[in-house]
Amino acid sequence: MRQLFVYFSVCSVLTLTLGQLYVPLVAWMWLILAPILILGWYDMLQRDHSILRNFPVLGHFRFLFELIRPEIYQYFVESDTDGVPFDRDTRSLVYQRAKDVRDTVPFGTKEDVYEVGYEWVNHSMAPVHNAPEDMRVTIGGPDCTQPYSASLLNISAMSYGALSKNAILALSGGAKKGNFAHNTGEGGISPYHYQGGADLIWQIGTGYFGCRTEDGNFSDELFEAKANSDQVKMIELKLSQGAKPGHGGILPAAKLTPEIAEIRHVPMGADVNSPPGHRVFDSPRGLLDFIAKLRRLSHGKPVGFKLCVGKRREFLAVCKAMVETELTPDFIVVDGGEGGTGAAPLEFSNHIGAPLVEGLIFVHNALVGYGLRDRISVIASGKVTSGFDLLKRLALGADACYSARSMMLALGCIQALKCNSNHCPVGVATTNPALMKGLVPSQKSDRVENYHKETIQSLSEMLGAIGLQSPEELRPWHVLHRTSPTETKHYGELYDFLDSGELLQEPLPDDYRRACHAASPDTFAHVDHALARPGQNNHATNG
Repeated sequence: MRQLFVYFSVCSVLTLTLGQLYVPLVAWMWLILAPILILGWYDMLQRDHSILRNFPVLGHFRFLFELIRPEIYQYFVESDTDGVPFDRDTRSLVYQRAKDVRDTVPFGTKEDVYEVGYEWVNHSMAPVHNAPEDMRVTIGGPDCTQPYSASLLNISAMSYGALSKNAILALSGGAKKGNFAHNTGEGGISPYHYQGGADLIWQIGTGYFGCRTEDGNFSDELFEAKANSDQVKMIELKLSQGAKPGHGGILPAAKLTPEIAEIRHVPMGADVNSPPGHRVFDSPRGLLDFIAKLRRLSHGKPVGFKLCVGKRREFLAVCKAMVETELTPDFIVVDGGEGGTGAAPLEFSNHIGAPLVEGLIFVHNALVGYGLRDRISVIASGKVTSGFDLLKRLALGADACYSARSMMLALGCIQALKCNSNHCPVGVATTNPALMKGLVPSQKSDRVENYHKETIQSLSEMLGAIGLQSPEELRPWHVLHRTSPTETKHYGELYDFLDSGELLQEPLPDDYRRACHAASPDTFAHVDHALARPGQNNHATNG
C-alpha cells in the first residue's frame, strides 16, 4: 500500500502539472488532491501508528470506526472474529498502558458484580505500600549455579519467523529497558534477540531449532555455544503448547525466509512443522536426564520445561521420577489450553489441553504432594493481561507469569487475525518487508516497557490494598469467585489444595489415587500396578 501511494503521488503531481498547461480548470483539482497527498506522506513518515505507515490515508478509516464504536466498529471489525482473544475493554487497557496515558475509568465497575463468574479480592483496612521494583522472584533450584532474578511478568514464547524482525527488536528492546525477560519461542535465538539486548529465555522445542544437526537431532556443541551467551539467562524445554498440545509448532512456508531457514537449520520451500514429541527421551527419567544435561552444558543456568497439562498420570510419573532420582528442573511453565498461537488446527485450539486454572492448580498440588515444591519455581502462561490476572495466578500457585498477546497488543497488534497468512497489516506477525516497515522498533519498545511497568505497578498497588507486603503471601482464599447470584466461594473452597508430602503416603487423596497408581517413573504409558502383584497372571497392557 505504501508503494501504491508513492506511485499515486508521483502520477498525480505529473498529471496535474502537465495538465495545467492545457486545461486551466485542472488547477481546481489541487484543492482536492493536495490535502490527500500531504496527509498520506505525513502518515508514512510518522512513527506512532503502524497501520497508518502501511496504509496511508485509508488507515484513518479504522480510527474513525473506533471513534463511533461500539456499534459500527464492532459490526465491521469484530462481528466475524470468533475466538478473538481479548474483549474491547481489555484491549483498551493494554493500549492505554502501552501509550502511557491515563487508564482510569469513570462510573465505577464495568462488570455485573452479581453475574456468575465475577471475581474479586477483598481489601484491607490496613493497606500497605509496596515498591514495584520488588516484584521479582529468584529462579534456580539446588543444582543451579547461576540463578536468575526474574520479573513477575515476562514476555511469553513467540518465535522469530512467527513475528517479524522489527517486532522481535521491539520486544527485546522493551524488555531490556524494563528489566524483564524475553522468551525466544522455539524458533531459536535470532540476531534481533541479541540486538535488542534483553535477558533471554531460550526455548527449545521438538525441532531443536538453532541447536540441531542436519538430520534434525539435538546437537550438544551448538547448544553449548549458544547457551553460554551472557544474554541467555534460562533454558526452557518445550514439551507442549497450550494452543496446540500434542501438535508441533507450525511455521507456514509463506513466512519462511532464507535468514530464518539458516537460523533454524531447516530447508526452504516447505512448511516448518516441529515433531509432536521429542527424540532424545521417551520416559520421565529420560526427560530429567536431558534437563540435567542441558544444565551441565549451560554451566549451571536454570533449566525447566513447559507443558500444557494433559493426562495427569504422565505429570505424576515425572514427579515420581524426580523423587527417585533427586533430579529436578529449576522451573516448570504451565501453559493453559486457552493459550494463543499464530497457526493451529481449530480443534486443537478449542478442545485439547487443560485450561490454565486447572492446570496450574494441579501442577502446584502435585509438586507440593511429592515434597518438591520448594525446589521448583512455577510460571503461569495464558491470557495474563492485567494486575489482577497476575495476582490471581500467583495466588493459585505460580511464582511468575508470561504474557504474549498483551505484549503483541502493546506493539500495536489490532487483532486482524492474519498471523498465519503473512499479511499482518501492522508488521507484527509477518516477514513481508513492506509490512514490517510500519513497525518502528525504537518507538514500540517504549510501549512494551510502559505496558510492563504499569501492569507491575498495578499488581504492587493491589497487593498493598489487600494488606500484603509480598506476592509470596498470596493464597487461594484471597481470590473470590461468584458461583451463583447469591453465593460466592474463594479458590480454597473451589479446589482442594494438598499438604506437603501428601502424595508420598497412603491413603492417597481420592482425586489423585487412580492417577498416582497408574504413574510410573519409567514410562509415560499407563501402568496398572494392581495387575503386577506377585502370584497374579501378569498380562497387563498399557491403557
